Amino acid sequence: MPIETVSTNRSHGGTQGVYTHASSATGTDMEFSVFVPDHADGEKLPVVIYLSGLTCSQANVTEKGEYRRACAELGLIFVAPDTSPRGEGVPDDAEGAYDFGLGAGFYVNATEAPFDQHYKMRDYIERELPDLIGTEFPADMSRVSIMGHSMGGHGALTIALRNPERFKAVSAFAPIVSPLNCPWGEKALTGYIGADRGAWRAYDACALIEDGARVADILVDQGTADTFLESQLKPELLVEACAKADQPLTLRMQEGYDHSYYFISSFMADHLEWHAVRLGA
Repeated sequence: MPIETVSTNRSHGGTQGVYTHASSATGTDMEFSVFVPDHADGEKLPVVIYLSGLTCSQANVTEKGEYRRACAELGLIFVAPDTSPRGEGVPDDAEGAYDFGLGAGFYVNATEAPFDQHYKMRDYIERELPDLIGTEFPADMSRVSIMGHSMGGHGALTIALRNPERFKAVSAFAPIVSPLNCPWGEKALTGYIGADRGAWRAYDACALIEDGARVADILVDQGTADTFLESQLKPELLVEACAKADQPLTLRMQEGYDHSYYFISSFMADHLEWHAVRLGA
């Protein structure tokens, strides 16, 4: 399906673009950003997909993520989709809360009305967006990895664990590692999936690992000054699940860092270098 160009800018020897298209998965227009480094004619580049967190759109990482220099040097295409469907007729949280509805799609396929019509972010990230990138950009779709922040870290981990054949590497900044065991997750999954907690396990990284899902390895950075660390993020649950399952995990607790893009941008290049090695860039 065709894409429309919202904007393009030259940066760090590449092109930063913002695009929109009509999504068959969500039934809405979806906006996303793509950075493409300069490359030889006919060359296909590996791809890193970045999933953003609560309240964000693709604009947050595009403007504050500080990834373009590293991507240009490493030869990586960087893709950042929106975090939920938007537009007329798309339902939001009844009280306008930040942690459910618009900007908080949690990368699930909703089954509960009225969210089941448009909130199909799992299908969008796992199927539609990669197909679109492979068609419209100079992308080698046999070399794709995924990463994310907070809610997007949850999305990256669960999507990679469910699709290890499609995503060759996964990393996260301050991810929600177990929606089954935190207020953000309990609210979102109840609202989108319903009260059957067994159905939530497909959207919980720790549960997926417990149930047998595996990836080659996982990189996680977590700030020690993150105000959501103890109540929502709980990285110790991921450590425990990985240890029991012999799932390789590198968890780096970064002293004094919080939940913001000051934290993310500080370690973005490290993550991209880690992905580049695994993508053969």
